Amino acid sequence: MADLSAPLVALRLLAADFPHLPAPCVEISTIYPELLSLSFHDNLTGFETWREALNVAAESVVHRVHAGGQTQSLSVRTSVAGAALELIGYAKVRAVEPVLAGSGAPS
Repeated sequence: MADLSAPLVALRLLAADFPHLPAPCVEISTIYPELLSLSFHDNLTGFETWREALNVAAESVVHRVHAGGQTQSLSVRTSVAGAALELIGYAKVRAVEPVLAGSGAPS
């Protein structure tokens, strides 16, 4: 467990400092023992709430589209209490409604 101390300490601090924020899926792994991952599924609002609370610049966020254009993700990395922190948010891509010819703004 000592190998996981950095992300466990970070998680403890985040839980104490931000108990009012949305609960994420939490992942800590021996594969990346320095990494704490907080993910939000079907909820980009939770991602944004945490990003703002951690004061991570919006310009740092990476946007990706997956699953043939059906799913999007936002991700960013920062550090907390000596641990690498990864925030990830997933959501479905909203369908764009087609615009009919001639239905634009009047001239």
